Amino acid sequence: MRLPTRHLPLLLAAALGLAALPASAQNLLPPAKSLIPATCPSPKAQDKLSVPLARTAARLRAGEPVTIVAIGSSSTAGAGATSRDAAYPSRLQAMLRERFPDTDIKVVNRGINGQDAPEMLARFDKDVAAARPTLVIWQSGVNALFRTDGLATAEKLLREAIARVRALDADLVLVDPQYAPRVLADADIGPMIRLIDTIAAEEGVGVYHRFALMRDWHEKAGMAFDSFLWKDSFHMNDWGYNCFARELSRAVIANIEAQQRSADIAPSPKSRSKTTPAAAAATAGTPLAPTATP
Repeated sequence: MRLPTRHLPLLLAAALGLAALPASAQNLLPPAKSLIPATCPSPKAQDKLSVPLARTAARLRAGEPVTIVAIGSSSTAGAGATSRDAAYPSRLQAMLRERFPDTDIKVVNRGINGQDAPEMLARFDKDVAAARPTLVIWQSGVNALFRTDGLATAEKLLREAIARVRALDADLVLVDPQYAPRVLADADIGPMIRLIDTIAAEEGVGVYHRFALMRDWHEKAGMAFDSFLWKDSFHMNDWGYNCFARELSRAVIANIEAQQRSADIAPSPKSRSKTTPAAAAATAGTPLAPTATP
């Protein structure tokens, strides 16, 4: 539709007026679509790793090098990120190095697009064991959802993965699936998350709940999926990877610092025989059973 000539001066004046606005004022104009937030929303409750990362804490305390291997599929490799440096393992490395600047910390990205537990176990010796890791972060359960027998075989494969990491004398953290439309469309997602939690509890392994974190972004922080997911509505974008790495690093750091505080109050060898149950529990990082109240 062609506008009447009499409207042209008004349109020109409006355009000139907008151009004359300072940048700070122009930023107040309503966006055409949802914008990626500048900062990560603070979760209502920070996810905690329930199992002490004892080997990692000990090496950090001694100032010895720490190697972390992140193994998984595309959301470990960094699909949807603008570069490999924007994937979560690289961001996690930067955050841990910032907190522990005097220690050589290396996070090795061993994610490969499209893989599931059988493929990861097949390359375990080459991609995980060969790095001699202090800590392994294992992304699990995502691509299993898209296999017809994924849920049925998940338990056996996950227990084997845990056993293989234990044989390396390394700490282990499991990461559950991402919260995304393609994942939510699968009826097995609830049972898969419960299965990972059950196996981890039985095996004494920590789980970082990525699904719950991302669900909070969407449901509690009110963020649209395209704020933290790539255009495929499955993989994270740069913002999503960065904020996931931030929260994961917080959980790892809190776990390590709790053990370091316990080590600081540990009794000397001469007084160890007189250690009370409360002090022993604090040193091991294990909570005491609640005492009965009169």
